[in-house]
Amino acid sequence: MNLSFYTAATGANSQQTRMNIIGNNIANVNTDGYKTQNAGFVDLLYEKYYEAATEDPETGSGARVEKTDILFTQGGMNPTGGKYDYAILGEGFFAVYDPGSGDIFYTRNGHFTLSNYGDNLFYLVNDMGYHVLNENFAPMPIDTFDEYAEINPGVFDFILKEGMLLTGNNLYQPVEKNGPPFFSQEAGLARGYLEMANVDLAQEMTRVIEAQRAYQLLLRMVQTSDEVETTIINLR
Repeated sequence: MNLSFYTAATGANSQQTRMNIIGNNIANVNTDGYKTQNAGFVDLLYEKYYEAATEDPETGSGARVEKTDILFTQGGMNPTGGKYDYAILGEGFFAVYDPGSGDIFYTRNGHFTLSNYGDNLFYLVNDMGYHVLNENFAPMPIDTFDEYAEINPGVFDFILKEGMLLTGNNLYQPVEKNGPPFFSQEAGLARGYLEMANVDLAQEMTRVIEAQRAYQLLLRMVQTSDEVETTIINLR
């Protein structure tokens, strides 16, 4: 009976985590460059609960959320007309450099501006003031007097994108299994556009209903297990 309590409680906790992930997707439906996240479940331990059974069946102990998968599909294009707005056409990321920590992050949000570093020297930066890097992983000084100057932020990709760390503010950092970044020759840039979030609101609402129903059933399982346990105790 303790197993039923544990299985139901673990399942309810997992569905709550799933609801938090879905809620985050819905909250970011209008965030430029945001990528949908999905909960990845894994089975918990199985055991031979009925030793006397002829077929020796195994009984599971529920499931939990093991990871959060990120769906890196292309989002829609939003024309902004911004001189320093860019959208990536295809796969890849912009690379941005944090001069404070020395870390390089990757993002699909191409909303950039200029930052003055003195002596009339301007650099292309993102919303957090991080330097946007070119194909040589170097900051991009901008000549503000040249209206027709070409500005080409570098677009980088990875052999494997699964497992990248989401550090917040639509910024990602690769882990060892992602491999080194490489300059993408295939991706294009659309100037004056921003990539919209790839969140499918209708699908997310369906997932909300699924998670709510599963959560309710699991709580009902806890209640039923408690009622059975109470009955057994009273019989004794």
